[in-house]
This record gives sequence, structure tokens and C-alpha cells, in this order.
Amino acid sequence: MAGVIRVLLVDDDALVRAGLSMMLDGAAGISVVGEAADGQEAVTATDAHAPDVVLMDLRMPRVDGITATRRLRARARPPEVIVLTTFDTDENILHALRAGASGFLLKDTPPAQIVEAVTRVAAGDPILSPRITRRLMERTLTQADAYERARAALATLTPRENEVALAIARGRTNADIAADLTMGITTVKAHVSSILTKLGMDNRTQIALLAHDAGLA
Repeated sequence: MAGVIRVLLVDDDALVRAGLSMMLDGAAGISVVGEAADGQEAVTATDAHAPDVVLMDLRMPRVDGITATRRLRARARPPEVIVLTTFDTDENILHALRAGASGFLLKDTPPAQIVEAVTRVAAGDPILSPRITRRLMERTLTQADAYERARAALATLTPRENEVALAIARGRTNADIAADLTMGITTVKAHVSSILTKLGMDNRTQIALLAHDAGLA
């Protein structure tokens, strides 16, 4: 087994595990050493088989894939984890990567690319499916655009209005703001009204979200 990549399959669908096992066991330099039907079994199977790479589903009973990934990556000698799922929401992608996953692939990924991903991740080279890479790039661009728009909008306010907007973002009431900034409540209300008018907004929640987009709260 020297030089062979040891793989553990984690999925609550036995047919999916069977298909992956057949595909990977037929690939040179890869051996499927165990299977698990949920995240809890994945931890036990990792202790028993010491895999180099774990192919991890996300939605499973008892312990989900993200929790299992976090537990495996916290071990003294953690296996590399590739998430293999049908759920490609931004939340799932980011949570999996933050939990320590080295790869994120969709289940419709061609077999040859899954084999390549296992080999690359075992060698220390993280991998994402092209679709996921595009999603993350689009998310980053969207966040950058939101940041620039928020900064530009806040730049139209006076320094005092900016102080009031930031206080609103921090959840301060009008009375709190009046005390913090040493002004009357009537003056605070006037500033809030001016902020809403200048920014074309309807309520305080929108002001708070704008401050958040600008990285101020």
C-alpha cells in the first residue's frame, strides 16, 4: 500500500458510496479503505482506517458533513477532506471551506475529475469545481461592489450624520445616541431624517445594513 492514496467514502446513500467505490478502486494509486453513512460514523471510520482523503457528503443524519469535517480537521493527523454534494449554496461552500475542507465538488462532476481531485488534494493542492470557483469569484465581486457603493453613499453625509448612522448600525436608540453624542433627542431625530432623505432610504435597518456593507459595523 506504500504510495497508495487511502480514501474513506462518507455518504448516507449506499448507492452513491457503491458507485464511488467502484470508480475510485479502479483508479491507479487509489484504494477505498472504508465507508460511512453519516458524520458520526466518519469519525469512527477515520480512527479505524487512517484515510489520506475523505470524500464527504453534506446533508446526513445524526452528524452533518460540515461538523464532521471540522472534527476530522481538528485531529493531530487530519485527513484531507473533499466535500462532494449536490448542494452548492454560498453558505454551504463557505462553511465547508471554513471547517477545513480542501476541496468542494458537485456530484455531477465527471468521474475522471473526481479521481484527479483525490490525487491533487492528497498532494496538498486544494481544488474546487469550476462552477464553485465562479460562484466565489462572483460573490467576491458583488461584495466589493457593495462596499464601494456603501462608502460612496456615506460620503454624502456630514461627519455628524456619519456618527449617527454608525450609532444606528450599532443598535443604539435615539436616547442612547443623544447621550453618546451630547445632543438633544429632537436633534438626533432631525439627523436621522436627513440621513434617510439623503440616502433615499425608508428606515433605520437600511442605514444599519449600509454601514455594515461599508465595513463600519
